[in-house]
Amino acid sequence: MIEPSQLTEFGKVFIYLVMGVLFVLFTFFLGWIVAVKRPNPEKLSSYECGEEPTGSSWIQFNSRFYVVALIFLLFDVEMVFIFPWTTVFSQESIILAEPRWGWLSLVEMFIFIGVLLIGLVYVWKKGDLNWIKPEYTLPSGPGRIPLSVYSRINDETYVVKGFSINNERTADPVLSGEIKPVAPKPMFRPQFKKP
Repeated sequence: MIEPSQLTEFGKVFIYLVMGVLFVLFTFFLGWIVAVKRPNPEKLSSYECGEEPTGSSWIQFNSRFYVVALIFLLFDVEMVFIFPWTTVFSQESIILAEPRWGWLSLVEMFIFIGVLLIGLVYVWKKGDLNWIKPEYTLPSGPGRIPLSVYSRINDETYVVKGFSINNERTADPVLSGEIKPVAPKPMFRPQFKKP
């Protein structure tokens, strides 16, 4: 005779979650014990994508990223609800036991997806999915230089003059493809110091 299990399915999931949390906490604790602790001003400074942190951290955050993140979460949660529904709806034993459950769950899912689509159409029509584009304005200030001077400088084409190692100006054989450029040997030898 087969004895029933003492754990329910929820108990197995709970043990799995507890073991996952304990494993992560153990990994953090082990890293805290093993890590070398030599603080210096550079290590203690705030990290800003590898760049030197300058200015205030209180900057304007463009709202389009927030809206796109919210819409992503909305449809991500939708998939979390649709996946269990499809696994239950695909079981023939439930449908054969009571056929009305199949139709009820199908109608319920259509209503759920319809509400989400109505929300998406509303956000789309409201214009919240459009990128917020900055307005193009011409600079104006107390300067005395007219804008035509700037446009003339920007429209001008520049010619690269040829050069050689002996600093003699020649016709550009490198750009014409007659010879290949050769890099001169370095005048110094790099030395690396051990810390």
